[in-house]
Amino acid sequence: MKKNYHFTVRYGLYIILTCSVLCPSPLAAVDNSECFECHSDEGLTTESTDNILQIEITESLYVDEDTFDKSIHNLIGITCVDCHADIEELDWNEEVPHARRLEKVHCVSCHEDAGEEFKNSVHMKMRTKGITMTCYACHGYHYVRQMEGASVAERTNSICLKCHNPNQFHEWLPSGDAHFAHVECVVCHAPEVPRHIDLRFYDLITMRFYKGDELIKIIGTNFDKIIQTIDKNHDQIIGMNEFDDLFFMLKQKNIRPILRAELVADINSIAHQISRESAQKTCEMCHASDSPYFNAVSIILIRDDDTVERYKIDRAILESYYVSHFYLLGGTRIKRLDKIGLLIIAGGACAALGHLIIRVLTIPLRRGKKENDD
Repeated sequence: MKKNYHFTVRYGLYIILTCSVLCPSPLAAVDNSECFECHSDEGLTTESTDNILQIEITESLYVDEDTFDKSIHNLIGITCVDCHADIEELDWNEEVPHARRLEKVHCVSCHEDAGEEFKNSVHMKMRTKGITMTCYACHGYHYVRQMEGASVAERTNSICLKCHNPNQFHEWLPSGDAHFAHVECVVCHAPEVPRHIDLRFYDLITMRFYKGDELIKIIGTNFDKIIQTIDKNHDQIIGMNEFDDLFFMLKQKNIRPILRAELVADINSIAHQISRESAQKTCEMCHASDSPYFNAVSIILIRDDDTVERYKIDRAILESYYVSHFYLLGGTRIKRLDKIGLLIIAGGACAALGHLIIRVLTIPLRRGKKENDD
C-alpha cells in the first residue's frame, strides 16, 4: 500500500510538471523584452480616430527601448503589463499577439492624489468644451522622467510649451523672458504647491550643467562624503565661507563654473491643480526681502540615473557674485555691490565737499591775486 502511494505521488507530480511546461499559466508574467520584440520596430503603427477633428490618423506604436529604460516607471520596476493590465498573455501564433485594441491606461490607479487635484484644474474644466485632457498629453506615454532635478527649460519645454505660448496672456509681466527662463510655470499657476530655489553648477564655456557624478569625481570624493568635505562646522547648512572654500577647491581643479538659480515647484500632487484665476500675480511674493520663496535654497547634484542629492545652503549665497542672472529687486540683493555703490556715492560727495572747502579757504588768496593783477 505504501509503495503504491509513493508511485502515485511521483506520477502525479510528473504530470503536473509536464503540463506546466507544455501549457504555461495564462497569468504568467509578460516580460518587457517580449513587448520590445514588436514595439522596437520604428515602422509599427495603428490607425485611430482623432477625438477632436474626428478624422482618421496614423499613430506610431514604436517605443525607444533606451529612453524607456531611463524612465521613472522602469527605474522603479513597473513593467509594460502593469499599466496595460488587460494583457494577460501573448499568443505568438497570431499576427498581433494580444488584443488589437487595448483599454485606456488609467494613471489614477496608482496616482490617486494627483487625480484628485487634477479634478479642480483648468485642464479638467476643458472637458466642458469637448477637449479631453489626459495625463499623458502632458507627461507622455512611455518616457516619463524623474523631474526633480530637471531645469526650468526642461520642465516647461517637455510639458507646458506643448500647448502654451508663454508670450500670450503675460503682457502685464515685466521682464517676461527672465521670468520664463528662471521660474517654473507651476510656481505661479498652482499657488498652493511648495516652492524652492535650486542652484546648479553651470559651465559658461560648454554651455551645459555639470552632472553631479562629474563634479564628485573632479573633487575626488563621493556623494556620502561630500557634505562632510564642505560642511566644516557640521550644521548641515553650507554657509558663505564654506561655499567660498568649495569654489576655491573647484578652481584648483581648473573648474570655474557659475551657479544658475531657478525657482521651481516641488514634485507634488498639488502641482496638478493648475488654475488661471488663482494664479499668483502679486510681485511682492518674490520681490521682498522676507519672501517665503527663499526659505528653501539648495545646491543640487544630479546622479546619472536622474535622482537628486540636495544640500541646503545659506540664502545669503544668492547675494553673491557666484549666482548668475538671478537678481530679484528686494528679494535678493548683492550687498557687495551695495557697498561699492555707497563708496562711489560717498567718494563723489567727498570730492564735491572737498572742492567746496578748498574754494572757501582760498577766497582770500584769489582776491589778493585779482587785486595785484588789477
